[in-house]
Amino acid sequence: MTEVVVIGGGVSGIQAALDLANHGIDVCLVEKEPSIGGHMAMLDKTFPTNDCSMCILSPKMMDVYRHPRIRTMTCAKVVSVSGTPGDFHVTIRMMPRFVDPEKCNGCGDCIEVCPVEVYNRFDAGLGVRKAIYKPHSQAVPDIVVRDTDHCIECGLCYDICGREAILKEDRERDITVHAQSIILACGYEVFDARKKDQFQYLFLPDVITGLEFERMMNASGPTGGKIRRLSTGETPRSVVFIQCVGSRDVPLGRPYCSGVCCMYAIKNAILLREKYPGIDVTILYMDIRAYGKGYEEYYQRAIGAGVHFVRGMPGEVTGQGDSIRIRVENTENGEILNLNPELVVLSTGLEPAPDAEDLAGMLGLPRESTGFFRTLNEKVDTVATERPGIYLAGTVTAPRDIPDCVAHSGAAAMRAFIDASRNSQCR
Repeated sequence: MTEVVVIGGGVSGIQAALDLANHGIDVCLVEKEPSIGGHMAMLDKTFPTNDCSMCILSPKMMDVYRHPRIRTMTCAKVVSVSGTPGDFHVTIRMMPRFVDPEKCNGCGDCIEVCPVEVYNRFDAGLGVRKAIYKPHSQAVPDIVVRDTDHCIECGLCYDICGREAILKEDRERDITVHAQSIILACGYEVFDARKKDQFQYLFLPDVITGLEFERMMNASGPTGGKIRRLSTGETPRSVVFIQCVGSRDVPLGRPYCSGVCCMYAIKNAILLREKYPGIDVTILYMDIRAYGKGYEEYYQRAIGAGVHFVRGMPGEVTGQGDSIRIRVENTENGEILNLNPELVVLSTGLEPAPDAEDLAGMLGLPRESTGFFRTLNEKVDTVATERPGIYLAGTVTAPRDIPDCVAHSGAAAMRAFIDASRNSQCR
């Protein structure tokens, strides 16, 4: 019997699974994507230390996949939950990969010969992937997946695979797991900047989101770590970051602070100045919220690196083609600034995962008006829910940075561990 089911394979789910397994608890980790890792795998560096994101995450991903007490299920989603605390029945639907996971060794020969190129969601749309692909080079498990929606059935992948791992037919199958506890760690989604049409996202090619900038900065990303204007392909001479895009926006129904946007903009500004000392970097903000350990010092480091901070939010971004204009008031001194950046980065906030509503209905859990899951008591118990035996981890309850997600996941894991220990004593 699996003792705990963890829904979501991002850093929160990974940490919860490892904490439980290292305490002797059998875990089933369920992830809907072809690889575990979540959003953290998309990042270049982490603040405030500027450590390589994958240098931290990749060992944890491998630890999870190799752990004898963790059953990792990717391309999978939970479709129903029934039962009572200590005896949950969790039905997991395995989505077809059209690849035999026992035979595939991740060599990538099929990817090389595939002639089809489509939008790559992992690169935030800046890059392309093939119709048969791995999400990224450090994917776990190291297995390809064939996208039948875009596959043209040219047959090249079948011919090149000496292990005959590519399947012409595959289908969904359901697996029922019995669990004593469930940890929900389904993560978050990035705000869709198209909803703020005054910033001309997707209309002006040189207006991009923070996540797109992360992929551009990443050495394994679509530009090989080089910052480029999408209009000309040249290195920009000036970059403006606009904060609180989709956060602290009452008319839009998003009154909350997303918690990480100030710091990831500061991080990217510092990295940009270090990599391209000649680039002029400006951050337009409402308030700088540097609340964590070492965060205020990190903010001061950015100022020392030559990053300009202007307290003021622009009403709109205008321009045509490769020309951008931003008019903004510096509310600290009343000065009106007319900026002409060559690249604009929108610091988009965090919102509940797309499947949060379905999971809430399935698990019988209430949500806040913002869409995040409601905890039993936000003052003294931030992981328990109204349904005993089901716990929350990471950004399912509110936006959090990586250290907070790890700590929160550890708390959820220990609550599930206590349940498992109590039930084993009862038996």
